[in-house]
Amino acid sequence: MRTTGHLRFKRGFTLIELLVVIASIALLMAIVLPSLQRVRRQAKAVVCQSKLKQWATTLALYVDDNQGRIPCACGGLSALWLLRGEIVSRDDPSGRGVSLHHSDTRGIAFCPMATKPGGTEPFDYVGWFDWRMGPNILGTYGSTFTAWEITSPPPSFRCSYGYNVWLFQGFQTLEGVDTRPFLMAGMPDLNIFSLRHNRAAIPVLLDCDRPDDSRFRRGIVSPPAAERGFCINRHDGFVNGLFLDWSVRKVGLKELWTLKWHREYNTAGPWTKAGGVKPEDWPKWMKHFKDY
Repeated sequence: MRTTGHLRFKRGFTLIELLVVIASIALLMAIVLPSLQRVRRQAKAVVCQSKLKQWATTLALYVDDNQGRIPCACGGLSALWLLRGEIVSRDDPSGRGVSLHHSDTRGIAFCPMATKPGGTEPFDYVGWFDWRMGPNILGTYGSTFTAWEITSPPPSFRCSYGYNVWLFQGFQTLEGVDTRPFLMAGMPDLNIFSLRHNRAAIPVLLDCDRPDDSRFRRGIVSPPAAERGFCINRHDGFVNGLFLDWSVRKVGLKELWTLKWHREYNTAGPWTKAGGVKPEDWPKWMKHFKDY
């Protein structure tokens, strides 16, 4: 018997059609991925602000429990212990310290953009400069996207926020002042209720690659040649900051030079629009950021 029939062939994609589909998918991914990455960065910035708001609650409770005062001492090491949440005693530098505000700060110690340690530059905060607060503090600085870390005294502690050292020195300028009496007796604690005006302009904590920024600590207002301290591009031209009215907001990198770091700090200095700065005066990586 002979059977006759028609052979049917299913038509598949041609090579050209497959290449067109692959190219289309690649084009869509190239368009979508930057948007997804931007959304992820924005989400992390929101989480960062949420952690700073928890710091605001923690510090506000500390202030209320201490009649409006925050711990102040020459050298600002009290603020470093405040970030860590405990004081390590001279008598037992290897033991657990005394809690400063009855809460564990490790969960709110770093921005989600900078959770891992990665710095190699060491720091040494000299304990005798702050005689009430125990031994020297050893550790490493971080970077834009890594945390700084205290390695000694133990236990180790990571953080990616820095504090306004002037605030923890009594919010006053010590330039030209003989600091030896303060080295002997310590700085009196600051009652923040005495700062009745413009507390929203006084920074407390900000994104930072180290515990504090020595440029603002010393009153030096020239911009950095490279990213460091508070002036780091962690959030697309901004850092997040907590202020003394317990508000949290993003701060433009050039805006840092307009904040009230201490009583005599000139918020209309030469690196502000009021002081006549021009975009071309800034380092190349900062020129396109918003001026203030």
